[in-house]
Amino acid sequence: MVHELSRRDARRIAVRAQLLEAPRPTDLRVVARQLTVVQVDLTAAVAPHADLLFWSRMGSAYAPDDLDDAVAAQDLVEFQGYLRPSEDLALFRAAMAEWPGEGDVGPYRQSVAEWVQDNRGCRLDILETLRADGPLPVRELPDTTVRPWRSSGWNNNRNVRMLVEIMEARGEVAVAGREGRDRLWDLAERIYPDGPTVPTQEAEIVRSQRRLAALGIARAKTTETPGEPNSVGEVGEEAAIEGVRGRWRVDPAQLTRLSEPFRGRTVLLSPLDRLLFDRKRMVDLFEFDYQLEMYKPAAQRRWGYFALPVLRGDQLVGKVDATADHERGVLRVDAVHDDHGWSRTAHAEVDAEIASLARWLGLRATDVAPLVPARGPRQGQE
Repeated sequence: MVHELSRRDARRIAVRAQLLEAPRPTDLRVVARQLTVVQVDLTAAVAPHADLLFWSRMGSAYAPDDLDDAVAAQDLVEFQGYLRPSEDLALFRAAMAEWPGEGDVGPYRQSVAEWVQDNRGCRLDILETLRADGPLPVRELPDTTVRPWRSSGWNNNRNVRMLVEIMEARGEVAVAGREGRDRLWDLAERIYPDGPTVPTQEAEIVRSQRRLAALGIARAKTTETPGEPNSVGEVGEEAAIEGVRGRWRVDPAQLTRLSEPFRGRTVLLSPLDRLLFDRKRMVDLFEFDYQLEMYKPAAQRRWGYFALPVLRGDQLVGKVDATADHERGVLRVDAVHDDHGWSRTAHAEVDAEIASLARWLGLRATDVAPLVPARGPRQGQE
């Protein structure tokens, strides 16, 4: 059976799965378990991504110290650039033990495995150093590699950093905390709580199920990106979305909620929020035109360095170009971009969210900039 969904239904499924419906949740650990992964990104134009993500769900009920406490208590652990519920480590332990994988792992991973084997002495030196003096940042770990890491990108010759990240994937080392922006590494046995190991194939299915529950609706297969996948395989149930090509997979638990009243709210989102991180899915479901522009020259930006997408109900309706200026004690709002032709009510709701964000940051909001109307056709309707 293929479930026939409207775009509105699909959007509401996605919003509900990401806990962006009203009322706001109040328990950080409940939020983290539903979302499955929270990307670690320390860009603080407004606030680090993890803090923005929890604030957008919980509002003033969230404080950054709550996240620090959850990590310190090992309720959440950092693994491969994401905060994850510690119980989900069971879904990775088999892959850690089997690294680089069983059978034909492909030429790239095989070449990486050969590089690790060639630098076995350095790997053992790192483990010995951490056992004696850990946790430590990468810069304080020994580089005794005999074959350097070669890359056409910025990781070229970053031998210890690349080796430590592979050792993390092997389950030998783990992130113990941070010193400023630097990760502190220690032996995984000191960081990860004890727990079961789920066999690899079963673990992959469960991870896909967890990912679909967090997204609500997703493609079975999408273009691979670094980090957590956006695709979910064949879990869930098949769906078609009116006006969108191809087949989707939908969480059965969300299908049963379509008959319930939808209680949307107005939210400012991090640019890295999982609701819109898969830009192709974002366009398919929300017809929203957005790019993170922090890596663009200022003159080429349309919306701002770290513009915050605006969710209103089940639609992405604009962006807020804001910057936290802690030295002056203000949240500076340089532009508010209106993509939909907001009503007075919508404008007031966005202003209220900006004020709420400023209060949460302990700042005073500057006068909100005049609305900037959308320029040109919305993406997806060109």
